[in-house]
Amino acid sequence: MVSFLRPTGSEPHNTGPRSANRTEPSRMLPRRLAPLPNSRLLFRFLNPSLAMSPADAAAAAAHLTTASDPDEDICSSPAAASAPEEIAPPVPVPTPLPPPPASAEERVERAWAHWRRLGSPRLVVAPMVDNSELPFRMLCRRYGADAAYTPMLHSRIFSENEKHRDMEFTTCKEDRPLFVQFCANDPDILLQAAKMVEANCDYVDLNFGCPQRIAKRGYYGAFLMDNLPLVKSLVQNLAGNLRVPVSCKIRIFPRLEDTLAYAKMLEEAGAALVAVHGRTRDEKDGKKFRADWDAIKAVKDALRIPVLANGNIRHMEDVKSCLQHTGADGVLSAEPLLENPALFAGFRTKEWKEDGNEDGDGGLDPADLAIEYLKLCEQYPVPWRMIRSHLHKLLGCCFRVHPQVREEFNAQTKLTFEWLHDMVKRLKELGGGIPLYRDQTSLQSHTITNGLAASNA
Repeated sequence: MVSFLRPTGSEPHNTGPRSANRTEPSRMLPRRLAPLPNSRLLFRFLNPSLAMSPADAAAAAAHLTTASDPDEDICSSPAAASAPEEIAPPVPVPTPLPPPPASAEERVERAWAHWRRLGSPRLVVAPMVDNSELPFRMLCRRYGADAAYTPMLHSRIFSENEKHRDMEFTTCKEDRPLFVQFCANDPDILLQAAKMVEANCDYVDLNFGCPQRIAKRGYYGAFLMDNLPLVKSLVQNLAGNLRVPVSCKIRIFPRLEDTLAYAKMLEEAGAALVAVHGRTRDEKDGKKFRADWDAIKAVKDALRIPVLANGNIRHMEDVKSCLQHTGADGVLSAEPLLENPALFAGFRTKEWKEDGNEDGDGGLDPADLAIEYLKLCEQYPVPWRMIRSHLHKLLGCCFRVHPQVREEFNAQTKLTFEWLHDMVKRLKELGGGIPLYRDQTSLQSHTITNGLAASNA
């Protein structure tokens, strides 16, 4: 695992040779962050556009050096606790930057050549704050995901604070293809952060799609749609100075012509891939607002680089319909994966089950997925808050039947893997969980072997 360029267990992509006397621990415990007593101070500290008093800045900075909330601690197991100290490998000699493309045609050819080298991944785990971390990405990859995004990383705090990097960015050799996503509003700070991860990813991605209030306050994400010259400069600066391609994740404008002009500008600025969330900045509720696949199709038709579609992907029939409707080169799914990480392996939740279309054995038990996830967290440590969040989603159907177990879970101020495994075991014994059902019609390109999804493509 790489905890910000510090691998454990397996080497990252494009690193130098291993030291002959290097110890190989089973995993590493990254450094930890503490919660800020007043979270509003942290938001202002992370957002460069907001002025802060010296006292507030000091309080926010203290968040990055102390720990008081067990949920902010990095999870541990007996094996991890006894692992020897990791010795950093030799720093690889940087490869020279590729020469700039001689023409727009060459830039497009490079974008497609890179996409094909990655295997033209079609089923992609979307970026989710605190939810698309390494163990969850690896779980989704086991069940059919071809590629994945990291959670959104704040470029300024990432570039400035090593402890933050150790906690928020971890990866491993098998975690590829990988998009590392940043939010930013300063081209130079963004480049500094991107340089730190380019050897360990396949795309550096720019978040131009976050519609939340914190993005408005920090002046990033979808709120940069009001400042397209800044957007262009962010993309250009990365595209001209990184060894890996730049991708962009965007939302649509209310007017289609504005969306198309926006997407074309990104391509001209040097983006090698665009992922289009088919909702506007104001359409935050995915259950209330359907994604506009027509707008995504229009972007795909207008651009010459790979385009991914995001929105309305709840099961594999949606994948098929979206690809046929939009002509996109792949799809992203976010929240549906939290309840059903086996979505890309053809499993559905009961809500989307079709009569007569389930496994003869009754489907996949969500508790078994929770156990797989916990084992991955033991292998790839992450903050307990992420584990807590995922278990609430994965075991939601079980908790609804047995709310007393959920209340006991919520009451735990300090979690351990032993306690969590026991909780899942008790839920399985109590029964009542709703299995995930196999969508047989959507498995033409994927098979399930030993509980894992493997692409036949």
